[in-house]
Amino acid sequence: MGKGDPKGPALCLQRGATTLRWAMAEPGEQLPEEVLALIFRHLPLRDRAAAARVCRSWAAAATCSAVWHDTNISCDSEREGVLPPYLSACLDHIHNLRLEFEPSREPSRRAATQLLTALASRTPGLRGLRLECRGEKPLFDAGRDVLEAVHAICRAARALRHLDLRRLPFTLDDALVLQAARGCPELRSLFLDNGTLVGSVGPDSVLELLEACPQLRALGLHLASLSRTALEALAAPDRAPFALLAVRCACPEDARAPPLPDETWAALRRRHPELAVELELEPALPAESVTRVLQPAVPVAALRLCLSGDTVGPVRFAARHYAATLRALEIRAAASAELDAALELLAARCVGLREVHCFCVVRPSVLHAFRAHCPRLRSYTLKLTREPHPWRPTLVA
Repeated sequence: MGKGDPKGPALCLQRGATTLRWAMAEPGEQLPEEVLALIFRHLPLRDRAAAARVCRSWAAAATCSAVWHDTNISCDSEREGVLPPYLSACLDHIHNLRLEFEPSREPSRRAATQLLTALASRTPGLRGLRLECRGEKPLFDAGRDVLEAVHAICRAARALRHLDLRRLPFTLDDALVLQAARGCPELRSLFLDNGTLVGSVGPDSVLELLEACPQLRALGLHLASLSRTALEALAAPDRAPFALLAVRCACPEDARAPPLPDETWAALRRRHPELAVELELEPALPAESVTRVLQPAVPVAALRLCLSGDTVGPVRFAARHYAATLRALEIRAAASAELDAALELLAARCVGLREVHCFCVVRPSVLHAFRAHCPRLRSYTLKLTREPHPWRPTLVA
């Protein structure tokens, strides 16, 4: 395809959802660079690369900062060879990156590691990084190459404000948290509450993070990483407003974690009245630990229950104590008349609910209760008969 071919711009972008046949309807016609940039930012990398080879004006638009400020990259969908050469000229413009890869596929994982390493060496202006893994974690692998690249990012990106590692299947440790504390003083959010069944982030590291990052507004971690001292640090009078605490209870360390006193939660809530807490309780948590975690003073906004034991008790507890704060509920349990009754009670009391997702069949009165008592409900998964999975939520008009 030659640069002088007026049909070239249309042909190079026919793969994407957006086509630009009209961009150069006649030879010599050209959209303004800012309009082209607005279009190019929605294209996958391979199409941006194709656009950059059309002509000088398209190359300028495809590589400008407006196209790359918020960038999503999938190391699986991009054609091999596009990532390193094309991105090298654009790394300095990436401020927020969502990177998706499959750790069990060597090419995908290698591309992700190389990209993160290159990003650490080129762009001190990175503001946000979100890593998402697809597929299965490879056996006997601790993910050290990926985590070392994240370490490098934390050392170099002094302006980093948002780091989301919830979708990493690798065990996160104290060294990573301490690197973030020492290298990223501007952090506003850090999510470490990933799906690993090993809790290796200690409370002391979290406390050092809170002291080093006074502007932190959102934190996600395992219950074992949380402590009374950390809650007291968050409630300090000179602390910036704190908005979100996401707590995951899924590993043996979480089950052995000491209880956090109600009075400490109450003090934290007084200091930050807008604080929302997300609780995720997994099957590894025994019944006595569930009782310790579900405390009346915790301002629970989102509750996700996937317990191997009693689920009815926690639902009734939420109906009694979280009526003023609960906005989202997710349950994975076996169907029963007792669970249906608990859900109807919760619907009547938690009128501020916006989402409820129950992955078992419920009786019609449960659906009626949520529709009747929760005027802010935006979506729900409440199936009256068995259907093939995955179950799709129903959106409320």
